[in-house]
Amino acid sequence: MSKVISAHSVSVDGYITGRDPGAGRGLGDGGMLFNWYFDGDTPSQVFDGFKLSEASVRFFDESADRVGASLAGRNTYDDSGWVNGGAPHPTAPLVVVSHRPVPGMSDPRQTLITTGIEDAVAAAREVAGDKDVAIMGGGAVTSALAAGLVDEVILHQVPILLGAGRSFFQELPDHVELRLLEAIPAPGVTHLHYEVVR
Repeated sequence: MSKVISAHSVSVDGYITGRDPGAGRGLGDGGMLFNWYFDGDTPSQVFDGFKLSEASVRFFDESADRVGASLAGRNTYDDSGWVNGGAPHPTAPLVVVSHRPVPGMSDPRQTLITTGIEDAVAAAREVAGDKDVAIMGGGAVTSALAAGLVDEVILHQVPILLGAGRSFFQELPDHVELRLLEAIPAPGVTHLHYEVVR
């Protein structure tokens, strides 16, 4: 059965962007969170243009190859420029969860859901088939965790304290217990793979 996973590059102090992120500004001053995608010498077999370390590419490609649909919150969608088309994954369609309309959304690979995280995850699962759903964005992940919809959390932890930006996890109504499945140290990043304990 397919799983709902969250995989994010995150600073040691828990930020997924730097200061002043936004449309046209991307991650603000937090772009170094993604340097490990390009600092290696081993090409990804899933993402064209990514050259990772040997340790990173094995882990990254295995998890990326499992994705059949991406789900992003509105801030992530706007900050990443997908309003102009496209999706974060080269083969997986994108479901956007937002309480606001998205003017100009016309890419056939994109679907807007305005009725909440449960409906967005259901729509993404349908699109993904027997593959996994990858949730992006702190708000969307937090809402999905609060609703008990997330199966795995992957943190690509970059050794930096950004000091400010958008936090990955927002306030949750209850504790969420995680079980570490694997920890992979690699140049410029440590991959931490958890399952959500139910």
